[in-house]
Amino acid sequence: MNFTRWSARFPGTQRRAAARSEHAAAQAKRGEGAVPAARGGRADPGAERPAPAGDGHPADPTVSGTGSSSGSGGGTTAAPSPRTGVLTAAPSLDELSVREVLGRLPALIALVHGPEHRVAYVNDAYTAGFGARTSGAPAHESLPELGELGLLPLLDQVQRSGKSRTAKNRAAPGGGSTYTVTCTPVDFPTAKSETGDGNDTETDRTGVLIHLADVTDHAEAVDRLRASERRQREAAVTLQRSLLPQELEQPDDLRVAATYQPGGTEAAVGGDWYDVITLGAGRTALVIGDVMGRGVRAAAVMGQLRTAVRAYARLDLPPHEVLQLLDGLAAEIDASQIATCVYAVHDPNEGLLAYASAGHLPILVRDEDGTVRRAADPTGPPLGTGGWLHTSGTIALGPGSTAVLYTDGLVERRGEDIDEGVAALERALSGAQGTPAVICDRLMRALGVDADHDDDVAVMVLQQPARTGSDAELFHNAALELLGGIEAAPRARAFAQGVLASWRFPVELCDLGVLAASELVANSLQHGTPPMHLRLRRTDRRLIIEVTDGDDHLPRRRRAEPADETGRGISIIATIASSWGSRRTPGGGKAVWCEFALPDK
Repeated sequence: MNFTRWSARFPGTQRRAAARSEHAAAQAKRGEGAVPAARGGRADPGAERPAPAGDGHPADPTVSGTGSSSGSGGGTTAAPSPRTGVLTAAPSLDELSVREVLGRLPALIALVHGPEHRVAYVNDAYTAGFGARTSGAPAHESLPELGELGLLPLLDQVQRSGKSRTAKNRAAPGGGSTYTVTCTPVDFPTAKSETGDGNDTETDRTGVLIHLADVTDHAEAVDRLRASERRQREAAVTLQRSLLPQELEQPDDLRVAATYQPGGTEAAVGGDWYDVITLGAGRTALVIGDVMGRGVRAAAVMGQLRTAVRAYARLDLPPHEVLQLLDGLAAEIDASQIATCVYAVHDPNEGLLAYASAGHLPILVRDEDGTVRRAADPTGPPLGTGGWLHTSGTIALGPGSTAVLYTDGLVERRGEDIDEGVAALERALSGAQGTPAVICDRLMRALGVDADHDDDVAVMVLQQPARTGSDAELFHNAALELLGGIEAAPRARAFAQGVLASWRFPVELCDLGVLAASELVANSLQHGTPPMHLRLRRTDRRLIIEVTDGDDHLPRRRRAEPADETGRGISIIATIASSWGSRRTPGGGKAVWCEFALPDK
């Protein structure tokens, strides 16, 4: 097959060749010799001048043969010899056989022409890969592999548009090789028609050069890499889910639900986490956080932080003190990893949610009338940065209220300000009704979080139910201010006896409750300072007795010697109650409490 000449057509090539020809002609007209050997030097007057070329023009010392360097005249361009530095003639592209070049290529080459893409040529590599092919037959008959690779429509597109097209990673049927195919339009030289009129149609003169590069090794490597990434992602998701609470604790006074959605297959798993921790005396700690980074490492750091939060929460510290401890621990775990976190404590006696934030997004609260409020500052820097004193704030959480804690994956979108996402969440929350689990799902859908989301998301929803009717009869509070000296103890016992009897507790439970109240009040009168209060609280599951005073020295359980007259009060409480504990109060005092589990009805 005779193709048109293939040669480079760089901008300015022909102009430079023409300039050299004009310069040589000018030298010949002036009778000048060759260009001086050295830059800036003069020609040797005695040097022998080169003989003129056969056409009567002096020879250009940089050109050997005829024609310009652009290949338009069929000449060759001189090149310096690597050994001698003498300019030698390079072979002309016109002297190369296209068939020979294509035949030696390792890639599979096929050439088709005409509207039916009739086979004009296939090289040896193509024959070795797919077998011998019959010239002149249509591609859909003679080259069935192109149809199996889905390339026949591509040939039509290339021929119509006159532009090259590339199809990547086309796998041959039956698990064979994988090819990247490039189809390039070509024009055949005009040939005499069979009728002898010499007028070939334009369609007959156009064709497509098909170049199939075997990328099987590359495709297999990509598949192995994707499989490895998939296994790592599955391991990270498994680790992440195993480190999250498998079942949330359900406090007496709150209804809580949470959900975690890992990012899509193209997004690595992050370190989002949440937890619910009952603190005793009806109080509940709620925490949500996000470890910066992706993969198993972020999930491992998240697990360590979650475990630490549970340990620090048992100390029943104010929220900002818990974050202060976490800040130091995060720096010790990995100085390069930082995390955002919000830690909140719900106190049903006060109807407040006390919180502290380390670089996390604000808590949202929807009141019973549908009004949505955003928890205000304080917000400190993320955990692990160090050098910051966190502070606590409060937000009201009354009956019928719903609060939402969430990570940035829920509201952050590329190209948008994160405040716009928080505002969208506020609008979605204002209209979301139902149980906490239902609200979690509705918020995720409203914010467009699906299986292909580009970031992982954690959401926690808590509700303070508005109890009425018989349900309200299961929740009661009673409080007494302890005034005076030692006479406050018998007054507290009488108060506890009357309240517990009115709540219709069994006699045995009433006696244990009165004994516990007496011991706690006696301990406060002996070791505490005014003001002192006794508080009794019942829920549908437990009886809580709590005494507060103005001294911040926390009691501890100790073993009293037989001769000691004191030191047995806390031991008695620990023996008769289901659980007990103490904490410092924000006003500078302390609270000591105990709980009794109510019998099942």
